[in-house]
Amino acid sequence: MSFDPWETLRKATRARIGLGRAGDGLPTAELLKFQLAHARARDAVHGRVDFAALAADLAPLPTLKVKSQATDRAIYLRRPDLGRRLHPDSAALLAKVPPQPWDIVFVVADGLSAGAVQTHAAPMIRACLERLPGWRVAPIVLAEQARVALGDEVGDLLGAQLCLLLVGERPGLSVPDSLGIYMTYRPRLGRRDSERNCLSNIHADGMNYTSAADKAVWLAREAVRLRLTGVELKENAPNAGVSARDVKTIDQ
Repeated sequence: MSFDPWETLRKATRARIGLGRAGDGLPTAELLKFQLAHARARDAVHGRVDFAALAADLAPLPTLKVKSQATDRAIYLRRPDLGRRLHPDSAALLAKVPPQPWDIVFVVADGLSAGAVQTHAAPMIRACLERLPGWRVAPIVLAEQARVALGDEVGDLLGAQLCLLLVGERPGLSVPDSLGIYMTYRPRLGRRDSERNCLSNIHADGMNYTSAADKAVWLAREAVRLRLTGVELKENAPNAGVSARDVKTIDQ
């Protein structure tokens, strides 16, 4: 029986390390695993969220369905700018919502992983709401062909103090269903990415719902207290159960 020096390291990471070789290529089993992971990543990007099913999962919480200016998936992938703005019909829909002093609006954007949103969005929102008693929560907005900055326009139209946007993250070759949370204080058109905070890697093998909700709500309370989000809102929550790599600001 031969000793494999990579075995211990493989148990500590999902990265592909020490795969071995067959001649001048990868072993067949590893090649097939790579091709399967690549196919799952492509499916995640090109998949579609069943927003009707998601609304049912969120019931009895009220939801509103909107879409971006990207008319289909191909345009969405080629034109990120269109995914950041609401379709005029959707903007008109939100403008008709009776104005209230909402403390927070949750926006669910399909992003680049339909599976992440379908699986994780509803339980993640419920976990956050359990930790926000007394907060005035706007109807949950379900956004199709949407990117992160779409939350700025949504939050502005609804007059929400804070926007918490859940989005399917760009899939890799180890995790195709990772959810991200982006938080913006006083959302409005023109907000910079440096004015947001982000939690990432919410999935079965990453950050769990409890840790993510604890961290998201801690950041939300601090955002309202300090009246800001982004690079000036530092993560130093005690005993949050989340490592520093899971909390970042974005520049994309």
